Amino acid sequence: MANKKIELKNFNQEFYDMTDDGSLYVPCVPLNGIVVFPGFATTFEISDSDVIKNCRVAHRQNDDVFVITKKEMNSSGLPSRHSFYEIGCLGKVDSVEDLENGYAKITFTGSVRAILTPKNFLIDGFVYVMPVIEENASRELEVRDEVNIASAKKYYKEMTRLIPHFPKNIKDDVLSEKNLSVMIDKMAFSAFVAYPHKENILEEADVYKRLEKLIELMIEELEFLYNEMDIHKKVKTRIETNQREYYLKEQLKVIKEELDDISQTPSSPFSNGIDVDDDDEVAEYGRKVLEGKFPEEVEEKLLKEVSKLSKTPYSSAESTVLRNYLDICLEIPWSKKTVDKTDVARAQAQLDKDHYGLEKVKERILEYIAVRQLNPEIKNQIICLVGAPGVGKTSVASSIAKAMGRKYVRVSLGGVKDESDIRGHRKTYVASMPGRIVNALIQAGVNNPLILLDEIDKMSNDHRGDPASAMLEVLDSEQNKSFRDHFVEIPVDLSDCMFIATANSLEGVAKPLIDRMEIIELPIYNRREKLEIAKGYLYPKQLKRHGLTKRQLKIDEKVFYDLADFYTHEAGVRNLERQIAGICRKAAKKIADGETSVKVGVKNLTEFAGQRKILPDKIYDIDEVGTVNGLAYTELGGEMLRVEAVALDGDGKAKFTGSLGDVMKESAQIAVSYIRAHASELGIDPEFYKKKDIHIHFPEGAVPKDGPSAGVALACAITSELGGYPARRDVAMTGEITLHGRVLPIGGLKEKTMAAYKAGAKTVLVPEANKKDIPDLDLTVRENLNFVFCKTLDDAFRNVLIIPE
Repeated sequence: MANKKIELKNFNQEFYDMTDDGSLYVPCVPLNGIVVFPGFATTFEISDSDVIKNCRVAHRQNDDVFVITKKEMNSSGLPSRHSFYEIGCLGKVDSVEDLENGYAKITFTGSVRAILTPKNFLIDGFVYVMPVIEENASRELEVRDEVNIASAKKYYKEMTRLIPHFPKNIKDDVLSEKNLSVMIDKMAFSAFVAYPHKENILEEADVYKRLEKLIELMIEELEFLYNEMDIHKKVKTRIETNQREYYLKEQLKVIKEELDDISQTPSSPFSNGIDVDDDDEVAEYGRKVLEGKFPEEVEEKLLKEVSKLSKTPYSSAESTVLRNYLDICLEIPWSKKTVDKTDVARAQAQLDKDHYGLEKVKERILEYIAVRQLNPEIKNQIICLVGAPGVGKTSVASSIAKAMGRKYVRVSLGGVKDESDIRGHRKTYVASMPGRIVNALIQAGVNNPLILLDEIDKMSNDHRGDPASAMLEVLDSEQNKSFRDHFVEIPVDLSDCMFIATANSLEGVAKPLIDRMEIIELPIYNRREKLEIAKGYLYPKQLKRHGLTKRQLKIDEKVFYDLADFYTHEAGVRNLERQIAGICRKAAKKIADGETSVKVGVKNLTEFAGQRKILPDKIYDIDEVGTVNGLAYTELGGEMLRVEAVALDGDGKAKFTGSLGDVMKESAQIAVSYIRAHASELGIDPEFYKKKDIHIHFPEGAVPKDGPSAGVALACAITSELGGYPARRDVAMTGEITLHGRVLPIGGLKEKTMAAYKAGAKTVLVPEANKKDIPDLDLTVRENLNFVFCKTLDDAFRNVLIIPE
């Protein structure tokens, strides 16, 4: 075979004759992760039946085959020229041996490097290749070359030393090789682990450049081998240390047993035979148990675990589990507690200092403190604070703990959906831990803290269990004195704890859980309360936070009213605090720019807070037919809710718009039925239900509305429209109605009347049964509104509709 010399600088670039002269059309043998060098006999296994067939023919006819390496091992899909390296090895098939499962073992000896041509690739398993002649193979050695050869041999010796069980005869054969090109190929073939490194050497035609590349790759592989050896040593040292420690412990036990037999004295101070030395770690656990003043059942259980630990090998998995269990159980405050402060006056001062309003909560806590003063043994106080976001549920719990002198721990239940979060996991599980209740005791360090169960209404459940069911035992005064956590396995007494739960609504709380708690509803803050909170709490807090003083920033009292009315719409005061913080930031910037003081009033409020964000509800300027002022209660407070009715020519149909719920639609139907039954008395055509269609609409149609308390407003609006009677614009109303016209009591009266006052109403119609709630209304509301108490719809019609005599 006549080889044609090809001019190559780097085999990744194609600098060869593009004609057919010298190219060979030969079978191709693709390999995974194996690189074959010229002059080496290599054995490999293949499974491709076509490749095996071509190898048999080539072996029988003594023809050449081309062996080439895939760039990615086990690559899938149709092979392409780009999925192979460009340089391979041309040579002879020495033997083909059949194996099981369709495989064949091929023995191949390479003869010369060869490069793929850009001609058609893999036609029936054949490729076009061009043999490659080495460059500078006969050049005389220079000083630089001799230095590189010595370096290569040195690095090769070091690599063979680090590679486990490297054959000495191969190393000696490589180092004794006289031909530089063959020596380089032998070094790469025998020492390199990564096949891309071998391919890198195969692809270099220039012998001396190949030598330099070999040295670079040797240095890289040596660094990898050094790191691998270092990791291996560390792992080996750790294993040896654990084995040595275990061996010494076993020796110590045997020696102790021998000494005990001689002296006939107990080997341990513990009653259940923990046979270890007093200085041993296990003995330390035993001493902690005996000195911990634990309940008898707890002490007995922990001593059993200590005894079990003393007989368990240190490096075993069970030993780790036992140590973790003992560490956690010893951290639980089984008998440590704080002494309650029972000074009622001092507690009230503390509560008033931290919070404005919240009278029901404060009164309930002061009652408990007074009872504790008379009967210190009273236990099981479980309270649930229900209210809108931002009204102070979470913060008041911290204030209660401070007033009572108890430790305070917050347990967030929002998003909890696994029972194990409450009860813990079995200690045998990997990464097991106690539940949130036991963790709260450990965090508090005493067994009588105030535990805040925050967002108890946000718990859910899934296939792993229902956490609400686990909470039943926590909040049951008859059961929580022996609460069992899955991890601890010992009854934990929670009866001395004071539990305060918080919820935005009771709709998502299980009824059995509600039954175990004393429910206290926190009302929505009204304007006056927001003013007092802003002046006495939020304003000083933000001044301190922003490094300001009252001399530097003065805020007019009316500003707080405007912030509450026109810049925030909320039940609590969080957004109000953010608005005050924004004013403080702008004031701080002005002072930093050189001003000595800043005063904020209603006139310049827009400079600090921007334009008003909320337009207030106001009564209309004239009395209209078919339009009345209803009142609604929402999570954000009371609102004016206008009701509009229009009668159209038709056949008695009723249409409802404004995103009304089923209950409100039923209230409208009740109102229509009542008016139809009393049409003559009201001066309405008795046949209206045959001639007129009634359309009832509640503005702000995007907001869902529901509830029975709009019954009075619906009846007045429909009567006004059908009779043509104007409705007084300065009257607002609320109340549920029956089919016979009775007015039933409603809730949220405090918030509704405040909305009526803010809108400019003068009179509010209230169910007679709600007369008892008037003293609880805001003082400003009581002084400025006229209340009319209605027993029936007739009372409402007399005070709302302007009917000619």
